[in-house]
Amino acid sequence: MQRPEKFLQAAKEGVVTVVFKKINTDEIRIMPCTLNESISNGNAIVKDTDPKSEHFAVWCLDKNAWRSFRANTVVEWYEGEPK
Repeated sequence: MQRPEKFLQAAKEGVVTVVFKKINTDEIRIMPCTLNESISNGNAIVKDTDPKSEHFAVWCLDKNAWRSFRANTVVEWYEGEPK
């Protein structure tokens, strides 16, 4: 994953879209997510996350649930809703 520190900051401030490969199927997943408490309706109450982590947990906006992904499966990420 490129720029994990910037990813975490962007996710805390608003919506971020992560494009990654699912581990079991290699299917590409496009996931709008956040770590922002108000956008997640109080669900994404987050302590400091280590940018060197291999796993990231985020509030998934299209599933309304916590989801995680591995940093080494990320194809790209960008700020905002899916393109």
